[in-house]
Amino acid sequence: MVVAALAAGAVFAAVEQRAPGSRPALPVLVSFDGIAGARNPSDNSLAVGPRHIVQTVNSRLAVFDKAGKLLHGPVPTNAVFQGFGGVCEQRLSGDAVVRYDQLAGRWLLVLPIFQRIADRPTEPYSVCYAVSATGDPLGAWHRYEFRRKLFPDYPRPAVWPDGYYTPTSTGDDVIQKHVCIADRARMLKGEPATEQCVVIDGVNFLNTADLEGYELPPAGAPNVMLAAGGAQLKGVLEDDAIYFWKVHVDWADPAKTGVSAAGKIKVAPYHYLCGGQLTNCVPQPGTTRRLDAQGDKLMARAIYRRIGGREVVLAQHSVNTAAGGGGIRWYEFRLNRRRDPVLYQQGTYAPDGMYRWMASLTMDRKGNIGAGYSYGGADTFPGQRFSGRLARDPRGVFPFGESVLAEGEASQTNTMRWEDYTTTALDPDGCTFWYVGDYLKKGAASYATRIGAFRFPGCR
Repeated sequence: MVVAALAAGAVFAAVEQRAPGSRPALPVLVSFDGIAGARNPSDNSLAVGPRHIVQTVNSRLAVFDKAGKLLHGPVPTNAVFQGFGGVCEQRLSGDAVVRYDQLAGRWLLVLPIFQRIADRPTEPYSVCYAVSATGDPLGAWHRYEFRRKLFPDYPRPAVWPDGYYTPTSTGDDVIQKHVCIADRARMLKGEPATEQCVVIDGVNFLNTADLEGYELPPAGAPNVMLAAGGAQLKGVLEDDAIYFWKVHVDWADPAKTGVSAAGKIKVAPYHYLCGGQLTNCVPQPGTTRRLDAQGDKLMARAIYRRIGGREVVLAQHSVNTAAGGGGIRWYEFRLNRRRDPVLYQQGTYAPDGMYRWMASLTMDRKGNIGAGYSYGGADTFPGQRFSGRLARDPRGVFPFGESVLAEGEASQTNTMRWEDYTTTALDPDGCTFWYVGDYLKKGAASYATRIGAFRFPGCR
């Protein structure tokens, strides 16, 4: 997984988009403030159903309608487990993540328990799952606690037909990750359910493919997991490949659950922005405090989308640029007959020397790709923007100008941690992109979040 150090400079510019798109920016269809200043980092997560938007910010949850009216909250994320008992109700950790399961019309909340549970020496951690009993997030939920042997940091839950696939990190000082699959079919019915886990050593960070839309993969198809290369703990901050695994669950015979050997996809060389997690390089006006970009990870959810006979997997991460700022490296892979992801297109969105980082992207039902991301620099307060491309556009570029969702009004000075991640979620209508990210208002003690909607022309 580790490669020799790569030459910097021009080699990283090979796939850089060095000029802004010539098309007008997409209009912001809806824009409103979400949860503000709950705990830092915000860990923004967003899910969208036919009538509701559910947002989690680290340890808080809120429900909005699509015009931005607050319907519920903000409340602690473990409020969903009230009356359930045990650590899911009693303890409140960060990193809660919400998803909308479009296939079932249900909501999924995943809440890790980070504190060790003293009377469980062999399984000192837990991950709590809640699946809505109906399509109403304000109604009843089926609740589950799955005990874990390993620390369950950064859960990245993904919807797949045969399970909820949730990779997590063992810790910041261990090059080891694990993926656990929860029994989706039984959980949707509120029946007793189990979780199966596989540990993978020597991997930087794992992200399972999250199904977007209503077209299914072939029956029994394994989920695809992706990771960036390099190894920050060993001082290797560069690579020229993305790595993949295929993970399969067997509920009838758990002994057959497993993961393939790692595969390698050759891509343009890259260097982690800021040198990886818990480092900082993103400048801000009026302060020496620089922000973390989590550049070692494919942090935001990876996307699986099937459009007819074409199966696509999307991913992105934050990288250094030849211009000296930060850029969004993004990939579109397509699955071949062996169900291996093959590179179809890649790009680094870096139209100037500013910093763009912590992107999250997805694909609508027409094959158009939209990406939301943080934006800022030495003379510009950190805020949020959006861009993208039509399916028919030349490969590797975002031809649309940048839509401004949130213009920052102040610098974050209390900590270097910035968001850790953002979320772009697709509306069940198949066309509307919803994005959430942080910004600071003038004079505010902590961050605000902004939720916005966008749509590409021709998708209705």
